[in-house]
Amino acid sequence: MNDSRKRRAQDYIIFALDVPGPQAAEPYLASLRGRVGMFKIGLELFVRGGPAIVAHVRRKSGAPVFLDLKLHDIPETVRRTTAGMAELGVAFATVHCSGGRRMLEAAVAGAAGQVGILGVTVLTSRPAGRSGGSAPPGADMTAEVVRRARMAMASGCAGVICSGLEAAAVRKAADGDFKIVTPGIRPAEAAVRDDQRRIVTPAAAVAAGADYVVIGRPIRDAADPAAAAGAIARQIREALGQEPKPA
Repeated sequence: MNDSRKRRAQDYIIFALDVPGPQAAEPYLASLRGRVGMFKIGLELFVRGGPAIVAHVRRKSGAPVFLDLKLHDIPETVRRTTAGMAELGVAFATVHCSGGRRMLEAAVAGAAGQVGILGVTVLTSRPAGRSGGSAPPGADMTAEVVRRARMAMASGCAGVICSGLEAAAVRKAADGDFKIVTPGIRPAEAAVRDDQRRIVTPAAAVAAGADYVVIGRPIRDAADPAAAAGAIARQIREALGQEPKPA
């Protein structure tokens, strides 16, 4: 479980570097250094920047890197891939829970304790109420997310990716230091017009038990990304009871 006494509010923020290439990442690495806890590299940036982008982001940002490639393949291929990720020095990497327990266990084996494997439960682009994917027809979303989270725990994963709407249920089912990483985060004042469906505010996600919140567009598209990150950190401080009350 997260311990608010040991972490700063900005440490909960993972900034999604969802940009078209390394050059486009540069302004964010500079302006957000020290203002967010981690940087996420997804498929788009990794394809254009290659493995070298990981070391570059770590060096320029001074922060850990979360490599979000959402692996889903036969167990041996996944094992070999996470072994390669361990050589890159990333903090977290993602694997789809829908690939099954053998695939998750292979991912953990390949990582060899050097990378925290996070199981992707159900994408936050899916609407609430139905889990879709490999779940039985009509399956309850929260129940399916919890089922997949328990499978990830049993497989040795470090944590899961789930929406803030399911974070409290996963936290209740989780053991020890099992991490909950929550995407689909939108500040309370944001007007949402994108493909994320199951969204919550940063404060709501942390209050529900999330250890990290993944935030991209609300920071990336802001006129002042550093100020936007600061405002989100203040919301998290308030949720943690760290924000000083006005005199």
